[in-house]
Amino acid sequence: MKPRAARPGKTVKCSGGYEAFVPAPLPPEIKWTERLLRCLSDADRLIGQLAREGRSLPNPHLLMRPFVRREAVLSSRIEGTRTTLGELLAAEAGAAVARSPDDLREVANYVVALEYGVKRLRTLPLSLRLVKEIHAKLMKGVRGEVATPGEFRRSQNWIGPAGCTLANATYVPPPPDELMNCLGAWEDFLHDRTLPPLVHAGLVHSQFEAIHPFLDGNGRIGRLLVILLWLERSILPAPLLYLSAFFEAAREEYYDRLRGIVERAEWEPWLEYFLNGVARMSEDVLGRAERINALLSEWRKGVSAAGSPTPSALVDLLAENPFWTVKKAAERLRVAFTTAQRAVDRLEKMSVLAQVSGAKRDRVYCARRIMDILDEPAHLRSTSRP
Repeated sequence: MKPRAARPGKTVKCSGGYEAFVPAPLPPEIKWTERLLRCLSDADRLIGQLAREGRSLPNPHLLMRPFVRREAVLSSRIEGTRTTLGELLAAEAGAAVARSPDDLREVANYVVALEYGVKRLRTLPLSLRLVKEIHAKLMKGVRGEVATPGEFRRSQNWIGPAGCTLANATYVPPPPDELMNCLGAWEDFLHDRTLPPLVHAGLVHSQFEAIHPFLDGNGRIGRLLVILLWLERSILPAPLLYLSAFFEAAREEYYDRLRGIVERAEWEPWLEYFLNGVARMSEDVLGRAERINALLSEWRKGVSAAGSPTPSALVDLLAENPFWTVKKAAERLRVAFTTAQRAVDRLEKMSVLAQVSGAKRDRVYCARRIMDILDEPAHLRSTSRP
C-alpha cells in the first residue's frame, strides 16, 4: 500500500451548521527521523523480550488474568470509571465491596470483551464485524447501553468537556453519511502488512479514535484493538501488554498527540509517543511478572514440606487472583472444604494470606504482597516535548 498525502483529512460543513473532520485513508507519509527509528528499535527490542519471557513463564495463563483485570480498570478509569483493581478482584472472589455495581459491571464487561476477542480471533480475523461483536460485549447491561451496543452510530457524536455541544466541541468526528467510507478504508489498512507491526498498530489506534464510530465506548475499544492486533500478528503469545497505564499516566500528552495528527498532520510525534508507551509498558510488565513469580517461588518452597499438595496448589492460584475464600479455593482445587481451610491457615501463618473481611462465614483472604505489586503505580517516562 503506497503512502498517501501528508494531509490528515478534510473538514466538512454539515447540515446542522457545524464542522466535522473526515480523516484521510491510511497510511500517511511518515518521515523516518533518527528519533523515530530509535523509538521503534527500543520498542521492538523490549516487546520482543516480553514475548520471549512470556513464552518461558511457568504460569503465563495464571499471571495473565490479573494483568487483564488491571488493564480493564485503567482503561475504564480513562473514561471516568473509578473502580479499583482491588475492588474488582475482591468482588470476583465473593467479597462485598462499596463500589457502585454499575462501575463494577463496566469494568467487568471490559474483561469479558477482551477475553471474547482473544477467543474469537481463532475463527474470525480482526475486522469491522469483530469490532462490533466486541463492542456489544463491552456495552451490554451498562449505563452506555442506550448507545446501541454492537452497532455503528447513525447520528453525530462529538468530544469535549462535560456540557459542551456540537457548536463548541473540541473535536467532531466524521458525520454519519461519511462513516462507513472511513471505516471501510480503515479495515483495508487493518489488513495491510507493509509497515512495521508496532507502527501499524499505532496508526490503527489513532485512526479509530479519529473516526469514533460508536456513540460510546470508542476509547476502550480502540485500546482493545491494539492488544488484539498484536495477538493476531503473533507479536505476543498472550495478551500480556497493555497501554492504558501509559495513556493514563500521560493522559494530557495522549490527547495532545492525537489532536496533533488531526490539526497539523503530526504523525511522527504521535508514533514516538505510542512506541515509547510500548517500550515502557513492556519493561513494566516484565518487572511486575518477575517479582510476582519470585514471591510464588518463595512461598512454594515454604510449603514444600507440607504433607498435602493443597498449600502449593493454593499458592499457584494466588497468581490468578490474590483474593480467595476457602469455599472458592476448595471448589477450584476440587478438595474438601476442611482441606482448603488447612491450606489457607498454613499460608496465613506464613503471612502469605491475611483476612480482609470481617465476616465469620465466607471470609475473604488476600495475598497483600502480590496485590501491592499489581497496585503499584507505573514508573513511566513520557516522550519529551519539543
